[in-house]
Amino acid sequence: MTQAKLNRPLSSEELDRFGAELDALRARTVAKVGDEDARYIRRIVKAVRYTEAAGRALLFAGLFPPAWILGTLLLGLSKILENMELGHNVIHGQYDWMNDPTLNGKTYEWDIVGTSENWRKTHNYKHHTYTNIRGLDDDIGYGVLRIFPEQKWKPLYLAQPLFAVIFALLFEWGVAIQDVRLGRWLKGKMSGAQLRKEFAPVGRKIRRQIIKDYVAFPLLAGPFFLPVLTGNIVANILRNLWTYMIIFCGHFTADVETFPKSVLRNESRGHWYLRQLRGSSNISGGTLLHIMSGNLSHQIEHHMFPDLPARRYAEMAPVVREICARYGQNYNTGSLPRQFGQVVWRILRHSLPSRPRREAVLTVDAPQDAAVA
Repeated sequence: MTQAKLNRPLSSEELDRFGAELDALRARTVAKVGDEDARYIRRIVKAVRYTEAAGRALLFAGLFPPAWILGTLLLGLSKILENMELGHNVIHGQYDWMNDPTLNGKTYEWDIVGTSENWRKTHNYKHHTYTNIRGLDDDIGYGVLRIFPEQKWKPLYLAQPLFAVIFALLFEWGVAIQDVRLGRWLKGKMSGAQLRKEFAPVGRKIRRQIIKDYVAFPLLAGPFFLPVLTGNIVANILRNLWTYMIIFCGHFTADVETFPKSVLRNESRGHWYLRQLRGSSNISGGTLLHIMSGNLSHQIEHHMFPDLPARRYAEMAPVVREICARYGQNYNTGSLPRQFGQVVWRILRHSLPSRPRREAVLTVDAPQDAAVA
């Protein structure tokens, strides 16, 4: 049975009440945000710095296998924490209220080849505004994968399982070029001069990251150049794989739905919340999983409240789930192996031709608002 069959269509009045309850939860949480959250994010900053320093120091002694392994793991841990719990959440503006220039969402630059400026455009604005709306949300398959049957099938998708593995290994590079629009250039819809202009800031960031991880630190290691170089490569791959898995589990499990552009017509606050709920899935787990995932293990809450400190999602989640239950809406959550297994199955399944399924019903007033994935 799919999730859509478990969801009850809501009337306009019910949608208004649904939205009002979630708005009230948001207001109560905003009132709590303060010193405790500031101390938390500063501890995360310290954790990122200390694990990076320890990891790089151990890699300088990397001719000894135990030191190389531990150094690579610590550096990978630092990069994951910086990418997920620090960078992603800071760039969302979750800590702008602190007035700390190092934690300002408009200026923070993270430790990946993609620029934070492009991420603010493709993710903060486009994805969070048009979550899972076909033709508007570029995160549906990232322009590389066919994740939903509503995406037009092409013979190239037969190689999709291989593409998915490559994309996972190089995930930060996919993020880097997402807004460069290479497809438009390949189709002749963009000139070479325009492409160079679009690529210029990305190129500068890529150059900086390559020099830092693959030239400067290895050269500083002198005779340990090779262990430091390989350690940096593996640490970046570990970060890429983990980020890919968490993000895909939050967006592409079996019951996640996509929507046509028509949902934007007169979309109410309650309807927007409902779209976030049905376009997301959570990952159940403990505190360590939540921190390591940047609290994107609470993807439903993140889509509903992207600018609230992510550490607050764990306390909000039971309330959101209870509200959803009262309105007959399924709260999509499961263990990491379960959710990722569904993602893998979806990638395999939709590499083959398939027919679009019937439209799911979001509201009693608009029976053609969503598509079951």
